[in-house]
Amino acid sequence: MIARFTFFLAAVASFSTAFAEPKKLLVVTVTTGFRHSSIETAEKVLAEIGQKSGSFAVDFVHQPDGQPKNPGRPPVKGPNETDESFKAKQESFSKALVDFNAANAVWNEKIKTYMAEKMAIEKIKHYDGFIFANTTGDLQFPDREGFVELIKSGKAFIAMHSGSDTYHPFRGYVDMLGGEFQTHKAQVEVQPAIHSPLHPAAKPAPSGWKVFDEIYIIKSFDKAAVHGLLGLNAHPNDGTPGYYPISWCKEFGKGRVYYTSLGHREDVWDPRWKEGTKDRKNSPEIAQTYQQMILGGIQWALRLVEGDSQPGNIP
Repeated sequence: MIARFTFFLAAVASFSTAFAEPKKLLVVTVTTGFRHSSIETAEKVLAEIGQKSGSFAVDFVHQPDGQPKNPGRPPVKGPNETDESFKAKQESFSKALVDFNAANAVWNEKIKTYMAEKMAIEKIKHYDGFIFANTTGDLQFPDREGFVELIKSGKAFIAMHSGSDTYHPFRGYVDMLGGEFQTHKAQVEVQPAIHSPLHPAAKPAPSGWKVFDEIYIIKSFDKAAVHGLLGLNAHPNDGTPGYYPISWCKEFGKGRVYYTSLGHREDVWDPRWKEGTKDRKNSPEIAQTYQQMILGGIQWALRLVEGDSQPGNIP
């Protein structure tokens, strides 16, 4: 009788696990700096892999309409350009910059009001975790310190690509993430070293895996403070010796943090994006591997699967 009852309890536990409610993630794609064209693709892919895996469901904090376009860098005088022509370009740029600054001030106030509504701690504390998918700039959370403490209390935090180009002046965010964007050069194909081949966010990458993307140079990074997943032992563009991290994870209080700097390009995210055209630089298989890697990282951060997070594993 005892044996049958034990078997019954085990079956009930197995049944409950199989039909457990998916975790709830809030995906933030707001930008107050540069906005990547891959954001809409990222939103679609994150919703798809959550649904297909049954691991998590997503809600979104999307970008409000009306972000003004930055006029970019000041003009540079061409070798055969006249003084009059160059002066006209300078005056045009100056006017565009003045107009942008005025519009951007209005935009920032709009973002501040919007985020106060969407990201108030009382409204988001029920989520199991948060994804910053290519966010940039100061997101103007109503309580950014409270958000970091919320992660530390046991939530998951996941960021892709320019999630590290976010909240630069706020050291609490940078310390939580483990590093921040410094610069990048031209997009390039790289073959990352895999530091933790059994970790669910690295295990999907086959031996010799290569990817073509915009590779970030990261600063404020201490490899002894994180568990490395992917990295380079030379500069991605010029081959200068040194260590250049691409992906890592870390424990953060009772919470977990996972980051990958990959994800600038649509064809890194989506195996179907412009399939069969010259615009694709990554094969569908590369994008499928990327999806499996970020799924593993998300599941690890949500404590749905386990993986080594001991810091200091980067050679």
